[in-house]
Amino acid sequence: MRERIVLALVLIGLFAYVTGCKKQVDHAEFISAINKSFVGRHECVWPEPVKLPAQVDPSKDERIRAFDALTDAGLLLRGSEAKKRLLVGSKINIYDLSDKGHSSWTPEANQPGYGNFCFGHFNATAIENATPNDSANPTQYTVNYRYEVLGIPEWVRTPESMRAFPKLAADTSIQSATATLSKGTNGGWAVDSPHSAQ
Repeated sequence: MRERIVLALVLIGLFAYVTGCKKQVDHAEFISAINKSFVGRHECVWPEPVKLPAQVDPSKDERIRAFDALTDAGLLLRGSEAKKRLLVGSKINIYDLSDKGHSSWTPEANQPGYGNFCFGHFNATAIENATPNDSANPTQYTVNYRYEVLGIPEWVRTPESMRAFPKLAADTSIQSATATLSKGTNGGWAVDSPHSAQ
């Protein structure tokens, strides 16, 4: 009986030793690596850059709602111009940047006259789970994490902007994503694969 107790204590001790020696990865290092990969990444209202000034036919162009929301937010100025089309005259709205809009406009380097209204910066807030891709050699992990966009200007949160750009509501809330991180030769972690929303 005494031998069984001693054997049980030895096994418990060995299990505790093996479990205690298993190195846990610091999630703060993962958050830091993910945030480094976010540097220079911002949210933008349009998926692709647009050209300004823009001429929009209010009766036919679906972009009118977006341009009017940005005008209401003070980022664009709206003018109009009468155009004769065949026998019927029509009015075209012309949208261009306001003084306030210039400070929020991100010009497209490769396309003069094109740009987007971009804002905020991405920030990882928590690691939901981290799984080593190879448990025998844990130098690469698949990491599920939560992130948010910081520095959101007031014009983004207006009801008009949220209606005109439905993607903004999701983009400005806390979201989840997955990334693959690898340990570098210097011992630090870096993001390998692009971020993907869940």
